[in-house]
Amino acid sequence: MGVDETMIVAGIGSRKGVAAADVLAAIDAALGAHGLTRGQIDRLATAELKQNEPALGAASATIGRELTIVNDAALSAASSRTLTHSELSLAMTGAPSVSEASALAAAGPASRLLGPRLVVGSVTCAIAVSET
Repeated sequence: MGVDETMIVAGIGSRKGVAAADVLAAIDAALGAHGLTRGQIDRLATAELKQNEPALGAASATIGRELTIVNDAALSAASSRTLTHSELSLAMTGAPSVSEASALAAAGPASRLLGPRLVVGSVTCAIAVSET
């Protein structure tokens, strides 16, 4: 598969009230763990519960990529493909990992995670790829 045929999505989970710098640090850490850069991301994704977090919108604007809001049904459908499990995330959203499930849902049904989410402070980030 060529680079043009691959979609890369950074899924984000966070505690309430995080700073944009923290979101960007988590994205950079997750990308770096897989040898990727911000310019290779096609979009960011998060759960409906996080859609009004200003830091997520600010990070999206800084990177220059769309922030996809994943609805609860899509988040739940992708949950069986996550690699990590957080009881808090499960209780709050119904998904064992918001960042992983968001990334998978936004990247599509044929997507896969490059690895488990990375945690940086109060933010988690997971990278999913879909090769079409």
